[in-house]
Amino acid sequence: MKHAGKIWFLSGFAFVSMFGWFAFPRLTYKTIDQPVQFNHKLHTGETVGHQCSDCHELRDDGTFAGIPSLEKCATCHSSRIGSSAAESLLVVDYVSTQREIPWQVYARQPANVYFSHVPHIKTAGIPCERCHGPQGSSEQLRPFEVNRITSYSKDIWGSSILRWKQHEWDGMRMVDCSDCHRKNGVQESCIDCHK
Repeated sequence: MKHAGKIWFLSGFAFVSMFGWFAFPRLTYKTIDQPVQFNHKLHTGETVGHQCSDCHELRDDGTFAGIPSLEKCATCHSSRIGSSAAESLLVVDYVSTQREIPWQVYARQPANVYFSHVPHIKTAGIPCERCHGPQGSSEQLRPFEVNRITSYSKDIWGSSILRWKQHEWDGMRMVDCSDCHRKNGVQESCIDCHK
């Protein structure tokens, strides 16, 4: 009985630690399915042969123009050309009604962040996969995970609450950008990204 208090304390500590490391991060994020399943592999592979920039365009000032507009999809999909349920949904619910698809954006940065793709893609030649992972070879879109507290995507924070990177594209926080700049000898200042 002399050690009962220590045992209760250690048991409680172990429980709280396990909850904090494993359960809390899972409870923090809400999962939202994308409105339409999209097969990047089909579109970027030999069948269609698109490049990322064919659909994901940049504005003249170098900022990302966003997810492709419905007009871009309707160029090929004004009517069904395949037999998948996803394409049927696209044509019936969006193209034929001219309603934009409400995509969930994995990499949306906070409003106070200005990020130009031009110096990264065109000047430095960084491939899209470096920051966005193998999205271009996926056969279906993974669910969007949004932090219930901050409303930011899990792609911004990274997959580990401890910030242990499993892949180089794991996280798009300021520290991730600064680490890459430092490794590549690129000078930076606050005004570069916060305008």
